[in-house]
Amino acid sequence: MTQDRSTEHADAVVVGSGFGGSVAAFRLAEAGRSVVLLERGRPYPPGSFPRSPSEMGRAFWDPAEGLYGMFDVWRFKGCDSVVSAGLGGGSLIYANVLLRKDEHWFVNDAPGGGHEPWPVDRADLDPHYDRVEAMMEATPYPLDRAPFDDTPKTHAMQDAAAELGLNWALPPLAVSFAPERGAAPGISLPIVDAGYGNLHGGGRRTCRLCGECDIGCNEGSKNSLDHNYLSAAAYHGADLRTGHEVKAIRPRDGGGYEVDYVAHDMESKARKGGLRTITCDRLVLGAGTYGTTRLLLKSRAAFPGLSPALGGRFSGNGDLLTFLLKAKDRNRVRPLDASRGPVITSAIRLPDELDGHPGAGRGAYIEDGGYPAFVDWMLQPFESGDQIDRAVKFLWSRFTEFFTDAPDTNLSKELADLIGDGALSVSSLPLLGMGRDTADGVLALKDGRLTADWTSKTSTEHFERLRKTMEGIADVLGADYADNPMWFRKRIITVHPLGGAPMGHHPAEGVCDAFGEVFGFPGLYIADGSAMPGPVGPNPSLTIAAMADRMATRILEDESRPVTTGAEPVAGTGSPDGVLNGPAHGTESGAFEGTGGGSPEGSGRTSLSFTEEMKGFITSGTADPRAGELAEDRERFSFRLTITAEDVDRFLAEPGHTARAEGWIDAAGHGGRRPVQRGWFDLFAPGGAEDRRLMKYRLYFTDGQGRPRTLAGHKNVLHGPPTRIWPDTSTLYARILDGHVEEGDETAPVLAAGVLHIQLTDFARQLTTFRTTGPGGPAALLEFGRFFAGELWEVYGPDLD
Repeated sequence: MTQDRSTEHADAVVVGSGFGGSVAAFRLAEAGRSVVLLERGRPYPPGSFPRSPSEMGRAFWDPAEGLYGMFDVWRFKGCDSVVSAGLGGGSLIYANVLLRKDEHWFVNDAPGGGHEPWPVDRADLDPHYDRVEAMMEATPYPLDRAPFDDTPKTHAMQDAAAELGLNWALPPLAVSFAPERGAAPGISLPIVDAGYGNLHGGGRRTCRLCGECDIGCNEGSKNSLDHNYLSAAAYHGADLRTGHEVKAIRPRDGGGYEVDYVAHDMESKARKGGLRTITCDRLVLGAGTYGTTRLLLKSRAAFPGLSPALGGRFSGNGDLLTFLLKAKDRNRVRPLDASRGPVITSAIRLPDELDGHPGAGRGAYIEDGGYPAFVDWMLQPFESGDQIDRAVKFLWSRFTEFFTDAPDTNLSKELADLIGDGALSVSSLPLLGMGRDTADGVLALKDGRLTADWTSKTSTEHFERLRKTMEGIADVLGADYADNPMWFRKRIITVHPLGGAPMGHHPAEGVCDAFGEVFGFPGLYIADGSAMPGPVGPNPSLTIAAMADRMATRILEDESRPVTTGAEPVAGTGSPDGVLNGPAHGTESGAFEGTGGGSPEGSGRTSLSFTEEMKGFITSGTADPRAGELAEDRERFSFRLTITAEDVDRFLAEPGHTARAEGWIDAAGHGGRRPVQRGWFDLFAPGGAEDRRLMKYRLYFTDGQGRPRTLAGHKNVLHGPPTRIWPDTSTLYARILDGHVEEGDETAPVLAAGVLHIQLTDFARQLTTFRTTGPGGPAALLEFGRFFAGELWEVYGPDLD
């Protein structure tokens, strides 16, 4: 990375250090890329989180008022929200829960009724869920071990769920209860170093059950992102810069992006110099739902053609905060002891009609909450006139803003004034609800301020179901039920804001694709909650991190393709897995030559590439693809290929229409994801009859034991009605052969066979991946389109004789 600040450049700039930014920074740095991460907030080593009333009174983020604390509080139409500023983002104040999005909940409501699928599904994310859970050391609360078994609120939730016939569980938590994996849990034990050090330099201790998770863990027990992903990123060379707030972004002439930022001096409460700029090849936005959406809205003029979906699909993930008060058991006080344990220890899951429960409604979760043991000072009544004055001023300000058109949407300074020396009251055992609300809110800029147009009315059934169930829990526990005081205006408080830059199947539906890459702007990625196209349902942190991990995998696979922004993005030339293709059977026709393909620039040739992803099933021990697709012992199979024709003119002229294929195949029975070592693709090759064409694939790879294998497949494009075009061109009949088998060799043993398909969501993405390099790119793309359409007409067009 260049050291001269005036010309500073990095392979990747990551904005924000939450669950998306941290994962991206680690994965890219681990792969050897130069990474600069810009975080507006400060680092918080164990022991540095505010605790006293005076410290808490300044623990808010509002630089205009000289506040550089951790809590960033916002008020919008219909909801209030709390997010975080600091190295580690939302992980500093979240409640540690790492739940996977339910398999059947990857849908949005369709405009005419019914449901539309997300661009990703559970199968896409499961391997990335695995990776994140391992890095975060997710583990359930050890309720069966002393002294953790003495946690009244957890047993109370379990009892209530059993009485009401509800599904109760101990969810995975990102908390260290034991000093290392496999060790017995214990209180305040030294935690063993993970092997990549800790960016704070100090030691950590296991959980002491103090209930302080949501205000920062001073023990270091909480596995927040600074203790894992960010420490690992720094270990691999990532440059993590705190106090650096990004103000604007824009495409850079010639490719990549420019990022303007300011550096805050948090001690003197001033900026260090003026606006600074850093350039990068790839830009990852992980500033959170509000930060990323606001940044894109502010920079919209620099991104012509940005999707009209920007600002849309905003929701609070169905968050609802309520309280249980004065719980009793046979006329005796029932201790719930909300301050003992982590903030959340257990979860009750409400089924969804999508799970196969007709009439159940939208799925949801209810979790026990908690508050810190030291919070007694917050429970004391107002004692001084000064405290009363602050409270009255705050409440009057909130009241008057109910009737104004332009409220100050950042509440941080006013809430800091209210807390002052500790004048804040809280209640007994909080209940935290969340689930599949309706993502119909809109984020926008008004007079430079971020606004949200959202209402709970369209999610009434969801919230009423949560409230009714929570009232049932209160009844079982002999407790009084209390709504969030803001509920009288049907307002909610969310700590899980989502949407604003949602992913979609195409630019009219979303800002970015299923991998977080912004439509029309290669190399610009969104890696936070703003990319969610709807509510996650359970706590969204794990899903955001898993999507960021999937995004990073795609970036590294695509990295051999230089990034440009504009009308003609540059196509790739090397293998996404770093394996170069050797001479191939297409060399004679000039479709591609040499080892890596080489750039046609300066040669007068124009190349064209596109990416194709197919998924399906294969079965070992059969040679019949159709039987392999349907067999009971079938297994999932997929591939992702970049198809490159180095010289479009020759590709179209030669009868085989041969291009290079590179990428990966994925089959558990053959070693999982394996790189394609050499690959060929033939478009509309002769099929033995005048009205038959074949799209042929031949991919060399090795299985998990290093044995050579060949995937040989074809799409059968045969004369028929036009309604056959889609199934014929999207269905691949595939066999896996023993050895690296050349074209025409029919003697090789067939190890497995099956059928793969292009899903509509993947096809929509495929249409956005066409790239050209060299002179006459648009003309070459047009000629390719004419050829493709013409061949289809020859096969499927009417017989005019």
